[in-house]
Amino acid sequence: MLIRPATPATPADAAAIWAIIEPVIRAGETLTLDRDMGEGEALAYWFGADKETFVAEEDGVILGTYYLRANQTGGGAHVANAGYVTGAAATGRGVARAMGLHSIDYAKARGFRAMQFNFVISTNVRAAGLWQSLGFEVVGRLPGAFDHPVEGFVDALVMFRTL
Repeated sequence: MLIRPATPATPADAAAIWAIIEPVIRAGETLTLDRDMGEGEALAYWFGADKETFVAEEDGVILGTYYLRANQTGGGAHVANAGYVTGAAATGRGVARAMGLHSIDYAKARGFRAMQFNFVISTNVRAAGLWQSLGFEVVGRLPGAFDHPVEGFVDALVMFRTL
């Protein structure tokens, strides 16, 4: 599996990323983005100037995407933050783990000293379990912070690991 930088100016990258993130945005179960967000707005967010965006591909097919950025500015700029989405057809194939490992290594190489996820939805047990297996700890729980479209108000987890 190849993990490489994505380019918004490359129509194939933008189209593949939109195809991966749109169903997740619409479902509203794991990302905090507006479920009615359009393609242009979603891609502008995913490729924001504050982010470095990557895709995971195999045999020329993009299977997942993630972005990496500083979690905060100023005194908090040494802590990385990231967001990940795996395409539905690639679920269970190790794509998220590969992107997670890549992001940890890349963040270290960029000089980040830690990584923090601010809002892991507690019902997303696969993601929380993956991050814990990669050395992240739950350092906070935000009770009822996420309005899940099926489960109602559920907790969000703050996860952290040093690099």
